[in-house]
Amino acid sequence: MVEIMIDIASFLSVPVIAEGVEKEEQYRLLKELGCDIIQGYYFSKPVPPEKFADLIEKEISLSK
Repeated sequence: MVEIMIDIASFLSVPVIAEGVEKEEQYRLLKELGCDIIQGYYFSKPVPPEKFADLIEKEISLSK
């Protein structure tokens, strides 16, 4: 079902956003299927705006 929805969105040139991703398997499958934006607890719990920059900086430093 997800693959069909991503295919339709691609055909219509509409970006696909997946919400509620909690597991690595979900993340990998969505990436393989071509999902444009993926968000959920797999990456982080919700954070207030004032802590968001710190979260991004931490992720950038870990990826280097």
